[in-house]
Amino acid sequence: MGTRDGPAQSKTPLASPQQVAAATSNRPGWSSICKSLLAGGIAGGLSRTAVAPLERLKILMQVQGNAKVYQSTWQGLVHMARTEGIRGCFKGNGANCVRIVPNSAVKFFTYEHLSREIVDHYRETTGKGEMTPILRLMAGAGAGIVAMSATYPLDMVRGRLTVQEGTASQYKGIVHATQVIIQEEGARALYKGWLPSVIGVVPYVGLNFAVYETLKAMTLDHYGLRDERELSVGTRLACGAAAGTTGQTVAYPFDVARRRLQVSGWKGATSLHGAPDGNVVVYRGMMDCFVRTVREEGFLALFKGLGPNYVKVVPSIAIAFVTYEQVKEALGVEFRISE
Repeated sequence: MGTRDGPAQSKTPLASPQQVAAATSNRPGWSSICKSLLAGGIAGGLSRTAVAPLERLKILMQVQGNAKVYQSTWQGLVHMARTEGIRGCFKGNGANCVRIVPNSAVKFFTYEHLSREIVDHYRETTGKGEMTPILRLMAGAGAGIVAMSATYPLDMVRGRLTVQEGTASQYKGIVHATQVIIQEEGARALYKGWLPSVIGVVPYVGLNFAVYETLKAMTLDHYGLRDERELSVGTRLACGAAAGTTGQTVAYPFDVARRRLQVSGWKGATSLHGAPDGNVVVYRGMMDCFVRTVREEGFLALFKGLGPNYVKVVPSIAIAFVTYEQVKEALGVEFRISE
């Protein structure tokens, strides 16, 4: 058996110079990279715009303390429309698109780059270049951290713009909000809530990519398909929806902490998230935010806004993944994230 297995193993494509060179030559050029970045940006902007009212409602519910202004998804949407009009439902969407376009572009591109590097490494060292769920989780988490950190100040500003209520708004736009925050709170304020974002992005983005790619691979295997381009749009939507729901649920408490830390010490959020004595709420950090939230509002407060989040995450994540791949195909980008 050992003699018969030996030659078979020697034929396995290990660290042959020709094969290493071939693998390297298959790496995408700058044209494919730019097209991939463009596809990621378009996917992010389109998906967020489609669910902008639900996104704003989720953040308002996350930030509100014991106030019962926004009690449910439908009631909250109706309240926003009646008090601030249809345009009010899209508050912060402009800033969100400015943020999400580079964020999505960097996230998708980084994921593909990390995946390809991992595949090349394993192909050279073990002769196998297959992405496992754990490796997809690692690549997805790394991509999420890089993208989130690169664009976090825009997310902070977007959060403030979104929470503003009524016509007497303190901030008049992205640039004005950035200037006021730096002048009144210092440049470090642009990174309020960064730590829970980093921690939360690991299960959120990591599970998004890992579940999405794993479900696609399982579907291909089940139906005997050889190329993921053979999957229907409906199948991709279902995979994206399942991936988004899983990631959001696990990471949701960290998202609540991020939003509360972003408005910590800000007078503009007093009506929604003020102290019992009427003063502005100030958190000393992530753990203080978690402890005080649970102590003052109960454990379920860590999941405030989960209702509209579930409603929005299915179409949002699904549209993002499908749009990304469809735009890539339209632009003629050949390399895949799950080769």
